[in-house]
Amino acid sequence: MTSSRRAFLRQIGCGLLGAAGFVTATERMYMLHALAAAAPSTDYKALVCVFLFGGNDANNMVIPIDGYGEYAAVRGSLTIPQAQLLPITPPHDGRTFGLHPSLDSLHTLWDTRKLAVVANVGPLIEPLTRQQYQSQMGLLPYQLFSHSDQQAEWQTAYATGRIPTGWGGRIADLLANSSAHLPTVTSVAGVTLFSTGSTTNPLAVAPAPTPLNQTLAFKRPGDGASGSALRALLTLGESDGSLLVREASAISARAVADSLALTSDPTLTTAFPTTSLGNQLKQVAKLIKLSLALGVTRQVFFASLGGFDTHTNQGGATGIQATLLKQVGDALAALYAATVELGVASEVTTFTMSDFSRTFKPAGSGAATGSDHAWGSHQFVLGGAVAGGDFYGQYPTLALNGPDDTDSGATARGRWIPTTAVDQYAATLATWFGVAPAALSSVLPNIGHFAASNLSFLE
Repeated sequence: MTSSRRAFLRQIGCGLLGAAGFVTATERMYMLHALAAAAPSTDYKALVCVFLFGGNDANNMVIPIDGYGEYAAVRGSLTIPQAQLLPITPPHDGRTFGLHPSLDSLHTLWDTRKLAVVANVGPLIEPLTRQQYQSQMGLLPYQLFSHSDQQAEWQTAYATGRIPTGWGGRIADLLANSSAHLPTVTSVAGVTLFSTGSTTNPLAVAPAPTPLNQTLAFKRPGDGASGSALRALLTLGESDGSLLVREASAISARAVADSLALTSDPTLTTAFPTTSLGNQLKQVAKLIKLSLALGVTRQVFFASLGGFDTHTNQGGATGIQATLLKQVGDALAALYAATVELGVASEVTTFTMSDFSRTFKPAGSGAATGSDHAWGSHQFVLGGAVAGGDFYGQYPTLALNGPDDTDSGATARGRWIPTTAVDQYAATLATWFGVAPAALSSVLPNIGHFAASNLSFLE
Protein backbone atom coordinates (compact mmCIF):
# COMPACT_ATOMS: atom_id res chain seq x y z
CA MET A 1 0.00 0.00 0.00
CA THR A 2 1.51 3.35 -0.98
CA SER A 3 1.96 6.19 1.49
CA SER A 4 -0.55 8.34 -0.41
CA ARG A 5 -3.20 5.62 -0.14
CA ARG A 6 -2.34 5.26 3.52
CA ALA A 7 -2.89 9.02 4.01
CA PHE A 8 -6.16 8.75 2.11
CA LEU A 9 -7.36 6.03 4.45
CA ARG A 10 -6.44 8.16 7.44
CA GLN A 11 -8.55 11.00 6.05
CA ILE A 12 -11.46 8.63 5.42
CA GLY A 13 -11.07 7.34 8.96
CA CYS A 14 -11.31 10.88 10.35
CA GLY A 15 -14.40 11.52 8.29
CA LEU A 16 -16.10 8.28 9.34
CA LEU A 17 -15.40 8.89 13.00
CA GLY A 18 -16.73 12.44 12.73
CA ALA A 19 -19.86 11.22 10.95
CA ALA A 20 -20.40 8.64 13.68
CA GLY A 21 -20.44 11.34 16.33
CA PHE A 22 -17.51 10.22 18.47
CA VAL A 23 -15.04 12.42 16.77
CA THR A 24 -16.83 15.52 17.24
CA ALA A 25 -15.01 14.60 20.31
CA THR A 26 -12.15 13.24 18.28
CA GLU A 27 -11.66 15.93 15.70
CA ARG A 28 -11.88 18.50 18.38
CA MET A 29 -8.85 17.37 19.94
CA TYR A 30 -5.18 17.32 19.88
CA MET A 31 -5.59 19.90 22.64
CA LEU A 32 -4.07 19.58 25.72
CA HIS A 33 -2.81 19.41 28.88
CA ALA A 34 -2.08 21.25 31.90
CA LEU A 35 -1.71 24.87 31.54
CA ALA A 36 1.53 25.96 33.08
CA ALA A 37 3.04 29.38 32.98
CA ALA A 38 5.85 28.91 30.50
CA ALA A 39 7.96 31.30 28.50
CA PRO A 40 6.95 31.40 24.81
CA SER A 41 9.09 29.39 22.43
CA THR A 42 11.50 31.69 20.68
CA ASP A 43 10.66 29.94 17.39
CA TYR A 44 6.88 30.02 17.72
CA LYS A 45 4.85 31.30 14.76
CA ALA A 46 1.15 31.15 13.95
CA LEU A 47 -0.99 32.07 10.96
CA VAL A 48 -4.66 32.87 11.58
CA CYS A 49 -6.90 32.86 8.51
CA VAL A 50 -10.27 34.62 8.77
CA PHE A 51 -12.49 33.79 5.79
CA LEU A 52 -15.38 36.16 4.99
CA PHE A 53 -17.84 33.87 3.24
CA GLY A 54 -20.19 35.26 0.61
CA GLY A 55 -17.93 37.86 -1.00
CA ASN A 56 -17.14 40.99 1.00
CA ASP A 57 -17.67 44.24 -0.94
CA ALA A 58 -14.13 45.61 -0.66
CA ASN A 59 -15.15 48.73 -2.62
CA ASN A 60 -16.84 49.88 0.59
CA MET A 61 -14.11 48.66 2.92
CA VAL A 62 -11.24 50.77 1.55
CA ILE A 63 -12.54 53.91 -0.17
CA PRO A 64 -10.72 56.71 -2.01
CA ILE A 65 -10.96 60.15 -0.41
CA ASP A 66 -8.81 61.62 -3.18
CA GLY A 67 -11.22 60.99 -6.06
CA TYR A 68 -14.21 60.55 -3.76
CA GLY A 69 -16.53 62.21 -6.28
CA GLU A 70 -15.95 59.47 -8.87
CA TYR A 71 -16.61 56.82 -6.22
CA ALA A 72 -19.86 58.44 -5.01
CA ALA A 73 -21.14 58.98 -8.56
CA VAL A 74 -21.16 55.22 -9.21
CA ARG A 75 -21.98 53.74 -5.81
CA GLY A 76 -25.32 55.50 -5.44
CA SER A 77 -27.20 54.42 -2.32
CA LEU A 78 -24.23 52.25 -1.25
CA THR A 79 -22.07 55.35 -0.84
CA ILE A 80 -20.39 55.91 2.53
CA PRO A 81 -20.51 59.64 3.44
CA GLN A 82 -17.03 61.13 3.16
CA ALA A 83 -17.25 62.75 6.59
CA GLN A 84 -17.63 59.31 8.20
CA LEU A 85 -14.60 57.67 6.58
CA LEU A 86 -11.58 56.86 8.75
CA PRO A 87 -8.65 58.49 6.86
CA ILE A 88 -5.51 56.55 5.94
CA THR A 89 -2.60 57.60 3.69
CA PRO A 90 -0.54 54.62 2.51
CA PRO A 91 3.00 55.70 1.53
CA HIS A 92 3.20 53.22 -1.36
CA ASP A 93 0.17 54.85 -3.00
CA GLY A 94 0.47 58.46 -1.86
CA ARG A 95 -3.25 59.20 -2.03
CA THR A 96 -5.64 59.48 0.90
CA PHE A 97 -8.22 56.74 1.45
CA GLY A 98 -10.74 55.97 4.14
CA LEU A 99 -11.68 52.80 5.99
CA HIS A 100 -15.35 51.98 6.48
CA PRO A 101 -16.55 53.71 9.69
CA SER A 102 -17.33 50.32 11.26
CA LEU A 103 -13.60 49.51 11.26
CA ASP A 104 -12.62 51.93 14.01
CA SER A 105 -10.84 49.17 15.96
CA LEU A 106 -8.63 48.43 12.96
CA HIS A 107 -8.05 52.12 12.21
CA THR A 108 -6.19 52.40 15.51
CA LEU A 109 -3.98 49.46 14.50
CA TRP A 110 -3.33 51.04 11.10
CA ASP A 111 -2.09 54.16 12.87
CA THR A 112 0.30 52.06 14.97
CA ARG A 113 1.52 50.24 11.82
CA LYS A 114 0.19 46.83 12.82
CA LEU A 115 -2.33 46.61 9.96
CA ALA A 116 -1.72 46.53 6.20
CA VAL A 117 -3.99 46.29 3.16
CA VAL A 118 -3.19 43.99 0.26
CA ALA A 119 -5.03 45.61 -2.64
CA ASN A 120 -6.84 44.04 -5.58
CA VAL A 121 -5.85 40.44 -4.91
CA GLY A 122 -7.68 37.41 -6.29
CA PRO A 123 -7.38 33.99 -7.95
CA LEU A 124 -5.17 33.99 -11.05
CA ILE A 125 -3.40 31.29 -13.05
CA GLU A 126 -0.94 33.80 -14.48
CA PRO A 127 -0.77 37.61 -14.75
CA LEU A 128 -3.72 38.82 -16.81
CA THR A 129 -4.44 42.07 -18.63
CA ARG A 130 -7.83 43.43 -19.57
CA GLN A 131 -7.08 42.86 -23.24
CA GLN A 132 -6.17 39.23 -22.58
CA TYR A 133 -9.31 38.73 -20.51
CA GLN A 134 -11.65 40.24 -23.05
CA SER A 135 -10.03 38.46 -26.02
CA GLN A 136 -9.95 35.17 -24.07
CA MET A 137 -6.24 34.93 -24.86
CA GLY A 138 -5.16 34.56 -21.23
CA LEU A 139 -5.76 31.66 -18.86
CA LEU A 140 -8.81 32.36 -16.70
CA PRO A 141 -9.51 30.90 -13.26
CA TYR A 142 -11.78 27.88 -13.15
CA GLN A 143 -15.49 28.79 -12.83
CA LEU A 144 -14.82 32.48 -12.33
CA PHE A 145 -17.43 34.41 -10.27
CA SER A 146 -18.87 31.22 -8.71
CA HIS A 147 -19.09 31.31 -4.91
CA SER A 148 -18.08 27.71 -4.22
CA ASP A 149 -15.31 27.64 -6.81
CA GLN A 150 -13.79 30.97 -5.81
CA GLN A 151 -13.95 29.99 -2.14
CA ALA A 152 -12.07 26.82 -3.06
CA GLU A 153 -9.49 28.73 -5.13
CA TRP A 154 -8.73 31.10 -2.28
CA GLN A 155 -8.35 28.15 0.11
CA THR A 156 -6.24 26.04 -2.25
CA ALA A 157 -4.33 28.86 -4.00
CA TYR A 158 -4.88 26.89 -7.19
CA ALA A 159 -7.06 28.59 -9.81
CA THR A 160 -6.55 25.99 -12.55
CA GLY A 161 -9.17 23.57 -11.21
CA ARG A 162 -10.15 21.53 -8.19
CA ILE A 163 -7.61 19.90 -5.88
CA PRO A 164 -8.31 18.14 -2.55
CA THR A 165 -5.90 20.01 -0.27
CA GLY A 166 -5.65 23.58 0.97
CA TRP A 167 -2.55 25.73 1.22
CA GLY A 168 -2.83 25.84 5.00
CA GLY A 169 -2.78 22.05 5.10
CA ARG A 170 0.09 21.85 2.64
CA ILE A 171 2.14 24.25 4.79
CA ALA A 172 1.42 21.96 7.73
CA ASP A 173 2.62 18.96 5.71
CA LEU A 174 5.99 20.70 5.39
CA LEU A 175 6.27 22.27 8.82
CA ALA A 176 4.62 19.97 11.33
CA ASN A 177 5.01 21.39 14.82
CA SER A 178 7.37 19.90 17.36
CA SER A 179 4.71 18.75 19.85
CA ALA A 180 3.25 15.27 19.62
CA HIS A 181 0.14 16.56 21.40
CA LEU A 182 -1.13 19.18 18.97
CA PRO A 183 -1.70 19.12 15.22
CA THR A 184 -0.29 21.98 13.22
CA VAL A 185 -3.67 23.02 11.78
CA THR A 186 -6.75 23.81 13.85
CA SER A 187 -10.11 25.11 12.65
CA VAL A 188 -12.65 26.82 14.89
CA ALA A 189 -15.12 26.91 11.98
CA GLY A 190 -15.59 23.23 11.16
CA VAL A 191 -13.68 21.00 8.76
CA THR A 192 -12.40 23.13 5.86
CA LEU A 193 -10.54 22.71 2.59
CA PHE A 194 -7.93 25.27 3.66
CA SER A 195 -6.95 23.07 6.62
CA THR A 196 -6.63 19.79 4.72
CA GLY A 197 -3.19 18.47 3.79
CA SER A 198 -1.93 15.26 2.23
CA THR A 199 -0.54 13.92 5.51
CA THR A 200 -1.94 16.46 7.99
CA ASN A 201 -5.00 15.57 10.04
CA PRO A 202 -6.49 18.93 11.09
CA LEU A 203 -8.23 19.46 14.38
CA ALA A 204 -11.73 20.99 14.45
CA VAL A 205 -12.64 22.68 17.73
CA ALA A 206 -15.83 24.34 18.93
CA PRO A 207 -15.51 28.10 19.52
CA ALA A 208 -15.88 29.79 22.88
CA PRO A 209 -17.72 29.88 25.19
CA THR A 210 -17.15 26.10 25.15
CA PRO A 211 -14.30 25.49 27.62
CA LEU A 212 -11.38 23.65 26.05
CA ASN A 213 -11.36 21.09 28.84
CA GLN A 214 -14.94 20.14 27.96
CA THR A 215 -14.54 19.69 24.22
CA LEU A 216 -13.04 16.21 24.55
CA ALA A 217 -14.24 15.09 27.94
CA PHE A 218 -15.59 11.55 28.23
CA LYS A 219 -19.11 11.41 29.63
CA ARG A 220 -18.14 8.73 32.12
CA PRO A 221 -14.93 8.88 34.14
CA GLY A 222 -12.56 6.11 33.22
CA ASP A 223 -13.89 5.47 29.72
CA GLY A 224 -10.60 6.51 28.19
CA ALA A 225 -8.39 4.83 30.76
CA SER A 226 -6.09 2.02 29.74
CA GLY A 227 -8.01 -1.26 29.93
CA SER A 228 -11.46 0.35 29.86
CA ALA A 229 -14.14 -1.31 27.73
CA LEU A 230 -14.67 1.76 25.54
CA ARG A 231 -10.98 2.26 24.86
CA ALA A 232 -10.57 -1.42 24.05
CA LEU A 233 -13.48 -1.20 21.62
CA LEU A 234 -12.18 1.95 19.90
CA THR A 235 -8.71 0.52 19.43
CA LEU A 236 -9.80 -3.04 18.65
CA GLY A 237 -8.06 -3.22 15.28
CA GLU A 238 -4.93 -1.26 16.17
CA SER A 239 -2.61 -4.28 15.91
CA ASP A 240 -4.48 -6.54 13.51
CA GLY A 241 -7.29 -6.49 11.00
CA SER A 242 -7.40 -4.74 7.64
CA LEU A 243 -5.42 -1.60 6.87
CA LEU A 244 -8.58 0.50 7.02
CA VAL A 245 -9.43 -0.88 10.47
CA ARG A 246 -5.86 -0.36 11.73
CA GLU A 247 -5.78 3.24 10.49
CA ALA A 248 -9.19 4.02 12.02
CA SER A 249 -8.12 2.44 15.30
CA ALA A 250 -4.90 4.46 15.35
CA ILE A 251 -6.88 7.67 14.93
CA SER A 252 -9.19 6.62 17.77
CA ALA A 253 -6.23 5.80 20.00
CA ARG A 254 -4.73 9.23 19.46
CA ALA A 255 -8.10 10.85 20.12
CA VAL A 256 -8.44 9.00 23.41
CA ALA A 257 -4.90 9.85 24.53
CA ASP A 258 -5.22 13.51 23.67
CA SER A 259 -8.63 13.86 25.28
CA LEU A 260 -7.15 12.60 28.55
CA ALA A 261 -4.37 15.18 28.32
CA LEU A 262 -6.69 18.20 28.28
CA THR A 263 -7.33 19.18 31.88
CA SER A 264 -7.38 22.99 31.83
CA ASP A 265 -9.25 25.86 30.22
CA PRO A 266 -6.85 28.80 29.92
CA THR A 267 -7.92 32.28 30.93
CA LEU A 268 -7.19 35.59 29.24
CA THR A 269 -7.27 39.15 30.49
CA THR A 270 -8.17 40.46 27.04
CA ALA A 271 -11.90 40.93 26.53
CA PHE A 272 -13.32 39.50 23.31
CA PRO A 273 -16.67 40.49 21.78
CA THR A 274 -19.30 37.80 22.30
CA THR A 275 -20.02 37.54 18.59
CA SER A 276 -19.60 34.57 16.26
CA LEU A 277 -16.14 35.65 15.12
CA GLY A 278 -15.20 37.01 18.53
CA ASN A 279 -15.90 33.61 20.11
CA GLN A 280 -13.88 31.81 17.45
CA LEU A 281 -10.86 34.05 17.86
CA LYS A 282 -11.07 33.85 21.65
CA GLN A 283 -10.73 30.09 21.33
CA VAL A 284 -7.75 30.60 19.00
CA ALA A 285 -6.12 32.81 21.63
CA LYS A 286 -6.68 30.17 24.31
CA LEU A 287 -5.19 27.50 22.06
CA ILE A 288 -2.14 29.70 21.49
CA LYS A 289 -1.70 30.04 25.25
CA LEU A 290 -1.87 26.26 25.68
CA SER A 291 0.54 25.73 22.81
CA LEU A 292 3.13 28.10 24.24
CA ALA A 293 3.10 26.14 27.48
CA LEU A 294 3.73 22.93 25.52
CA GLY A 295 6.54 24.27 23.37
CA VAL A 296 4.67 24.04 20.09
CA THR A 297 6.51 25.87 17.31
CA ARG A 298 4.09 26.17 14.38
CA GLN A 299 0.31 26.55 14.17
CA VAL A 300 -2.18 27.44 11.45
CA PHE A 301 -5.73 28.42 12.43
CA PHE A 302 -8.92 28.88 10.40
CA ALA A 303 -11.92 31.00 11.46
CA SER A 304 -14.78 32.38 9.41
CA LEU A 305 -17.79 34.65 9.24
CA GLY A 306 -20.63 34.35 6.73
CA GLY A 307 -23.33 36.69 5.46
CA PHE A 308 -21.34 38.76 2.93
CA ASP A 309 -23.43 37.70 -0.10
CA THR A 310 -25.16 41.09 -0.21
CA HIS A 311 -27.17 41.06 -3.44
CA THR A 312 -29.78 43.18 -1.64
CA ASN A 313 -29.96 45.39 1.44
CA GLN A 314 -26.20 45.78 1.68
CA GLY A 315 -26.36 49.22 3.25
CA GLY A 316 -23.69 51.89 3.48
CA ALA A 317 -22.45 53.40 6.73
CA THR A 318 -25.12 51.25 8.42
CA GLY A 319 -26.77 48.02 7.34
CA ILE A 320 -25.77 44.39 6.77
CA GLN A 321 -22.20 44.93 5.61
CA ALA A 322 -21.52 47.60 8.22
CA THR A 323 -22.64 45.24 11.00
CA LEU A 324 -20.46 42.42 9.64
CA LEU A 325 -17.41 44.67 9.28
CA LYS A 326 -17.86 45.88 12.85
CA GLN A 327 -17.78 42.26 13.99
CA VAL A 328 -14.65 41.59 11.92
CA GLY A 329 -12.78 44.68 13.08
CA ASP A 330 -13.53 44.25 16.78
CA ALA A 331 -12.69 40.52 16.77
CA LEU A 332 -9.40 40.99 14.90
CA ALA A 333 -8.39 43.81 17.24
CA ALA A 334 -9.18 41.65 20.29
CA LEU A 335 -7.04 38.80 18.96
CA TYR A 336 -4.14 41.18 18.41
CA ALA A 337 -4.54 42.49 21.97
CA ALA A 338 -4.48 38.90 23.25
CA THR A 339 -1.23 38.18 21.40
CA VAL A 340 0.26 41.24 23.09
CA GLU A 341 -0.93 39.89 26.42
CA LEU A 342 0.71 36.52 25.65
CA GLY A 343 3.94 38.11 24.46
CA VAL A 344 3.69 36.79 20.89
CA ALA A 345 2.32 39.76 18.93
CA SER A 346 5.19 39.54 16.44
CA GLU A 347 4.82 35.76 16.14
CA VAL A 348 1.13 35.69 15.16
CA THR A 349 -0.08 37.02 11.81
CA THR A 350 -3.80 37.25 11.07
CA PHE A 351 -5.12 37.70 7.54
CA THR A 352 -8.46 37.81 5.76
CA MET A 353 -9.75 36.06 2.65
CA SER A 354 -13.12 36.18 0.88
CA ASP A 355 -14.74 34.64 -2.22
CA PHE A 356 -14.35 37.85 -4.21
CA SER A 357 -15.27 41.51 -4.01
CA ARG A 358 -18.50 42.79 -5.52
CA THR A 359 -19.47 44.94 -8.46
CA PHE A 360 -18.62 48.61 -8.16
CA LYS A 361 -21.94 49.48 -9.77
CA PRO A 362 -24.82 48.59 -7.44
CA ALA A 363 -27.42 45.96 -8.21
CA GLY A 364 -30.92 47.34 -7.97
CA SER A 365 -31.91 50.70 -6.55
CA GLY A 366 -33.32 52.33 -3.47
CA ALA A 367 -33.09 50.98 0.06
CA ALA A 368 -32.81 47.37 -1.12
CA THR A 369 -29.66 48.04 -3.17
CA GLY A 370 -26.92 45.42 -3.10
CA SER A 371 -24.05 44.34 -5.35
CA ASP A 372 -23.20 41.32 -7.50
CA HIS A 373 -20.26 38.92 -7.77
CA ALA A 374 -16.98 40.45 -8.90
CA TRP A 375 -13.30 39.46 -8.62
CA GLY A 376 -10.28 41.37 -7.24
CA SER A 377 -10.64 42.43 -3.60
CA HIS A 378 -8.73 44.04 -0.73
CA GLN A 379 -7.59 42.02 2.28
CA PHE A 380 -6.28 42.89 5.74
CA VAL A 381 -3.08 41.53 7.29
CA LEU A 382 -2.52 42.18 10.99
CA GLY A 383 0.23 41.50 13.51
CA GLY A 384 3.41 42.69 15.13
CA ALA A 385 5.52 41.44 12.20
CA VAL A 386 3.42 43.29 9.62
CA ALA A 387 4.94 46.31 7.87
CA GLY A 388 1.68 48.11 8.52
CA GLY A 389 0.19 51.48 7.75
CA ASP A 390 0.59 50.83 4.02
CA PHE A 391 -0.85 49.24 0.88
CA TYR A 392 0.71 46.29 -0.93
CA GLY A 393 -0.30 45.45 -4.45
CA GLN A 394 -1.98 47.97 -6.73
CA TYR A 395 -5.27 49.67 -5.92
CA PRO A 396 -7.51 49.46 -9.02
CA THR A 397 -8.73 52.33 -11.16
CA LEU A 398 -12.33 52.78 -10.04
CA ALA A 399 -13.84 53.42 -13.47
CA LEU A 400 -16.57 51.48 -15.22
CA ASN A 401 -15.18 50.24 -18.54
CA GLY A 402 -11.77 51.37 -17.23
CA PRO A 403 -8.37 49.69 -17.44
CA ASP A 404 -9.04 47.26 -14.57
CA ASP A 405 -12.65 46.37 -15.40
CA THR A 406 -13.52 42.99 -16.90
CA ASP A 407 -16.62 44.57 -18.43
CA SER A 408 -16.99 46.97 -21.31
CA GLY A 409 -19.57 49.26 -22.85
CA ALA A 410 -22.77 50.56 -21.33
CA THR A 411 -23.30 47.42 -19.25
CA ALA A 412 -19.95 47.62 -17.46
CA ARG A 413 -20.33 47.04 -13.71
CA GLY A 414 -16.78 47.31 -12.35
CA ARG A 415 -15.35 43.86 -11.69
CA TRP A 416 -11.65 44.46 -11.09
CA ILE A 417 -9.11 42.11 -12.64
CA PRO A 418 -6.67 41.24 -9.83
CA THR A 419 -3.21 42.72 -10.09
CA THR A 420 -1.96 40.44 -7.30
CA ALA A 421 -2.56 36.69 -7.18
CA VAL A 422 -3.74 34.67 -4.20
CA ASP A 423 -0.55 32.67 -4.81
CA GLN A 424 1.62 35.73 -4.09
CA TYR A 425 -0.43 36.66 -1.03
CA ALA A 426 -0.11 33.10 0.31
CA ALA A 427 3.59 32.86 -0.60
CA THR A 428 4.39 35.96 1.45
CA LEU A 429 2.64 34.47 4.47
CA ALA A 430 4.18 31.02 3.93
CA THR A 431 7.70 32.43 3.60
CA TRP A 432 7.37 34.35 6.86
CA PHE A 433 6.01 31.18 8.48
CA GLY A 434 9.15 29.28 7.51
CA VAL A 435 8.55 27.64 4.13
CA ALA A 436 11.82 27.74 2.21
CA PRO A 437 11.77 29.48 -1.19
CA ALA A 438 12.73 26.21 -2.89
CA ALA A 439 9.69 24.51 -1.31
CA LEU A 440 7.10 27.16 -2.22
CA SER A 441 6.03 25.34 -5.37
CA SER A 442 5.00 22.30 -3.31
CA VAL A 443 2.60 24.54 -1.37
CA LEU A 444 1.65 26.84 -4.26
CA PRO A 445 1.92 24.98 -7.58
CA ASN A 446 1.46 28.07 -9.79
CA ILE A 447 3.73 30.46 -7.89
CA GLY A 448 6.35 30.25 -10.64
CA HIS A 449 3.95 32.00 -13.03
CA PHE A 450 4.38 35.27 -11.12
CA ALA A 451 7.47 37.47 -11.02
CA ALA A 452 7.31 38.24 -7.30
CA SER A 453 6.68 35.61 -4.63
CA ASN A 454 7.11 37.98 -1.70
CA LEU A 455 5.02 41.15 -1.43
CA SER A 456 7.10 42.38 1.57
CA PHE A 457 4.21 43.11 3.91
CA LEU A 458 5.86 40.97 6.61
CA GLU A 459 9.16 41.83 8.27
